[in-house]
Amino acid sequence: MNAMTKEQFDRMIDRHFRFEAENDVDGVLSTMVDDVEHDVVGSPTGPLNGQQAARGFYDALFADLSGEKVTTLRRYYGPDFVVDESLWEGTAPGTPFGIPGDGRRIAFRLLHVFDMAPDGKIKRENVWLDLAAILQQLQTQQAPQAEAVA
Repeated sequence: MNAMTKEQFDRMIDRHFRFEAENDVDGVLSTMVDDVEHDVVGSPTGPLNGQQAARGFYDALFADLSGEKVTTLRRYYGPDFVVDESLWEGTAPGTPFGIPGDGRRIAFRLLHVFDMAPDGKIKRENVWLDLAAILQQLQTQQAPQAEAVA
């Protein structure tokens, strides 16, 4: 197997992130092999296998979070993998992690470990996110509750 170049990694991962920012499920899936392993650590579904299972995850994700920008902070490369630390920015129109987003702006860090197939597509996506930052932003930004009128 030929090792991928840094530029090949960057093109595919940047394309993947662009489709995520555009809430384009089909685009995201086009960056993955058919039998992709999609593992968002802490997700109640656990690791998912295959594009159809990943589609369900992204459909729910894009209903809850609307990405606008992913800024790469660092990338580390191996012969068939890359580790990407990024800052995600967008809004929460749905109920991410069970908390009403009410369209509020949020930002949080993400750590991705991508295993790549020989054809350059993603064969495994392992995602770690700063859930504490997300919860803090959604909980502290909640509108005050109206007092009950007697």
